[in-house]
Amino acid sequence: MKENNYKPQIPDVMEAVFDAAYLIFDLVAAGLFFIFSQGNILFILYGILTLTLCGGDAFHLVPRIIRAVRGSSDKIKRQLGIGLQVSSVTMTVFYIILMYIWQFTFPELKIPAVIAAMIWISAVVRIVICMLPQNNWCKDEGNMKLSIIRNAVFAVTGIGVIILYLISGNTYGYHLIRMAAAIIISFGCYIPVTLFSKIKPKVGLLMIPKTCAYMWIIVMGLQLLF
Repeated sequence: MKENNYKPQIPDVMEAVFDAAYLIFDLVAAGLFFIFSQGNILFILYGILTLTLCGGDAFHLVPRIIRAVRGSSDKIKRQLGIGLQVSSVTMTVFYIILMYIWQFTFPELKIPAVIAAMIWISAVVRIVICMLPQNNWCKDEGNMKLSIIRNAVFAVTGIGVIILYLISGNTYGYHLIRMAAAIIISFGCYIPVTLFSKIKPKVGLLMIPKTCAYMWIIVMGLQLLF
C-alpha cells in the first residue's frame, strides 16, 4: 500500500529525471533513424535497436519513476518485477540486432559461423531461462542461482558481439571498436547490480554508467547516420 506521507527525496527526483531523459533520448534517436534512413537497412536496424532498448527499459523504468515520485506499493513492486523480466528478454534481442548491425555496417566482412552460433544459442537459452517462473521476478528474494546462470549465459552473448567489433576494428575509419568498449562497460556495471543490489542497494548506482554506455552505442549509430 502506498505511504500517504511519502515525500520524494532529492536522489529520488534525480533518478526520475535521469530515467525520463534516457527514455526520451531513445525515442528521439529512434525517430531520427527512421526519418533519415532513406530506406537504408542499416539505419532502419538502428531504429529498431533503439526502440527495442527503449520499449524494454520502459517496462521497468516507468514504474521506477512512479515509485520515486509517489512511493512504493505492492502494485509497483509487481510492475517492477515484470518490467525486469521484459527488459531481460529485450536486452538479449538487442544484442542479436547489434550482431546484424555489424554485418550491414561491414558488408565485406563475414560473421564467423562459430560466433554467430555462440550469440544465437546463448541468446535463445537466456530468453528461455528468463521465462521460467522459478526466477521469482516479482518477489524480493528472487532466485540467485537462476540469476547467476542467466547472466552468465548473457555474458556469452555479449562476448560474441564484442569479438565481432574487435574483428572489424577501425574498418572504413568508423572507429566502431568503441562499440566493444561500450559493451564491456555496460556488462561491467550490469553484472554486479544483478548479483548484489538486493544485499547492497548502493551497487544499484552502477546502472547510471551502464545506461550511459547504451546511450553511447546509440550515439555511435547517429554519428554514422549524420
